[in-house]
Amino acid sequence: MPALPVPRPIPHSPPPADDLRAAQAGDAEAFGRIYRAEVGRVHALALRLTGDAQRAEELVQDAFVRAWRKLPTFRAESSLATWLHRLTVNVFLLDDRGARRRALRELPDEDLDVRPGPRRSAALDVEDQIDLERAIARLPEGARVAFVLFDVYGYSHEEIAAESGVAKGTIRVQLHRARRRLREELDR
Repeated sequence: MPALPVPRPIPHSPPPADDLRAAQAGDAEAFGRIYRAEVGRVHALALRLTGDAQRAEELVQDAFVRAWRKLPTFRAESSLATWLHRLTVNVFLLDDRGARRRALRELPDEDLDVRPGPRRSAALDVEDQIDLERAIARLPEGARVAFVLFDVYGYSHEEIAAESGVAKGTIRVQLHRARRRLREELDR
């Protein structure tokens, strides 16, 4: 079976090192420049993870609030974009775990529905990218998260399982289902 096409990465130029140092020292204006340089990539990730524009906006806000608080601890062992990416995924997974726990406490047992749940190809035209993004957004949450983290961002099964608290086998099942549903939707 051919690999599914994935969206092209958003062009990126890292913020100047001076802005990073100033923001780490508490300069809000420098952080604002970093925010403007990075918000597009963080928003794209949030939208892919959540499949919902409003929830993605909330996730972006939460991620940048956490970034402001934790920026003094950033050691530049990786790029700032990579650090923000990981921070955004962690914020999403923490929120997602909390939401699942809240939902389980609120639902009676009979309402529980427990389901187990080459990376790059040729460039897509804009219409195909839009169709793919819409198809990804329609995936069930577990399948969407597995697909986005594994096929789009290159996380391993082990990393996704460790971060999400879901068994590695479940991640594989969710990924398989996500790919199957995407193929079905894109073949229509």
